Amino acid sequence: MNEDYTDLEVRQESRKPASEIYMLIKSYPKEELFGLTNQTRRSAVSIASNIAEGCGRQTFKDTINFLHIASGSLYEPEAQILISLDQEYISKIQLDSAYKSIQTCERLLNGFINYYRKIQ
Repeated sequence: MNEDYTDLEVRQESRKPASEIYMLIKSYPKEELFGLTNQTRRSAVSIASNIAEGCGRQTFKDTINFLHIASGSLYEPEAQILISLDQEYISKIQLDSAYKSIQTCERLLNGFINYYRKIQ
């Protein structure tokens, strides 16, 4: 894989949902610390983590596998921020902003997966 994967737009964009979600959950109630707060953080971080791990793999098959895992990981924080809206921990405006970051990352990641399949 690309040794300088840090320059990839998909890698750079994959950090944005995590950053946005970290900002959102700062206002969650303390009783959610080991529930929704922890789960949402972990799921948001796993997106960028799986892209990085995939880029560090030595085979096309392994790389694409981790990119698919990252793609699946995008759905977790999406579900969790919807639950956060239902619980009135965040506003609709905050939800829309976080969701936009997730969608942008999803488009870039799908494009990267398709590109990577073609070059193998």
